[in-house]
Amino acid sequence: MQVKRFFAADMRQAMKLVRDELGADATIIGNRRVAGGVELTAALDYQVQPAPARQANPALEAELRKTQSRIASAQAELTTRSQLDAGKDRQLFAAAPTAPADSLDAVLQRQQQKPAAAPADQSALESMRSELHGLRELIEMQMGSMAWGQLQARRPQQATLWRRLQRMGLPAELARTLLERVASLSDQRQAWRMVLAHLAHSIQTPKQEPMEEGGVIALVGPAGMGKTTTLAKLAARYVLKYGAANIALVSMDSYRIGAQEQLKTLGRILGVSVTHVDPGQSLTQSLAPLARKRVVLIDTAGLPANDPALRMQLETLASRGVNARNYLVLAATSQAQVLKAAYHSYKRCGLAGCILSKLDEATSMGEVLGLAIGHRLPVAYLADGPRIPDDVHVPRSHQLVSRAVGLQAPDEPSEDTMADMFAGLYQDPARRAG
Repeated sequence: MQVKRFFAADMRQAMKLVRDELGADATIIGNRRVAGGVELTAALDYQVQPAPARQANPALEAELRKTQSRIASAQAELTTRSQLDAGKDRQLFAAAPTAPADSLDAVLQRQQQKPAAAPADQSALESMRSELHGLRELIEMQMGSMAWGQLQARRPQQATLWRRLQRMGLPAELARTLLERVASLSDQRQAWRMVLAHLAHSIQTPKQEPMEEGGVIALVGPAGMGKTTTLAKLAARYVLKYGAANIALVSMDSYRIGAQEQLKTLGRILGVSVTHVDPGQSLTQSLAPLARKRVVLIDTAGLPANDPALRMQLETLASRGVNARNYLVLAATSQAQVLKAAYHSYKRCGLAGCILSKLDEATSMGEVLGLAIGHRLPVAYLADGPRIPDDVHVPRSHQLVSRAVGLQAPDEPSEDTMADMFAGLYQDPARRAG
């Protein structure tokens, strides 16, 4: 019998190392999390030995048995689906077998709610929790690989559409929803056109340009998203159309070096008044002298999510006394997890929509469009270059889709990438939300 340990950053890479070196017949006999990733112990010609008797936790053992039973049921259910008629192909993802992840999470939650055990028992529980987490990852990977393999065999046209949407960077949940709507179409070109039409219909854009509506408009978002540059473009756009008399600028950013000077320079060039609001100063009182202005643009500070000053800033913007419409500025160059974190940090102030910036630097638009669609954020403006005010536009949904298609990756995604995406569909909603 040959036994070997494998180290990798995540479970999928570790499994690939096992397959490459020991082959598909290798047996995983142990897994645990280590610093920097995971460790798998695999063996060839492995003979299962009877486990030595040990002091077990009866409640946890019972939950493990239930979990194993549900895993077996889920695998049987997925195998059964492959034998259904082609007309029921949409059921491949309906009622997806989320029981393994849900039940494993339930085991962990119930164990965490129990009174603290003796140190020895606690160590054993921690070890079992680690094994459960590893088991959950393995099950998700297996389910994703099985689902993707079955889809390629049964519906090659749908598999091709999945790949094209993955090249655009769209989230798996959104891609699934789009493809379910064209599952009955047999012509691939028509199906692709309808997918793009449904995608465009999912993107909300304002019926009237926000600057035309007037009022107090605040740009919020993390540092580096392009808030100040976007504000400069919007201000210049308004001044060129209506003049400088009815617009004012307000800065709440006293944290970034040079932020206030940057806005002062802009105001001097445009002939627009600029008001600075320092920490602790009332925004409502600062806005009072600007009540006659038709448009007031507020530039906010990009602060870390755990900074108490951010909470105070968002509460101020959400207050009725300010009555601001807050737009989240999202850089199209940001990773999906960064975009999600930005939304969850700034949604507390009440978001009227979003502004997509740095489109000229982006290599994909699927991630930012996926977030806007998933959280029903209207896309108010696009910023796609350094020129003021030329590089800011009022979006149209079909133009956004055309642009996203033009930016899709040139290479087909790998089989592992597609299996990973399908594995994400078997995670519980809380984990998918990040």
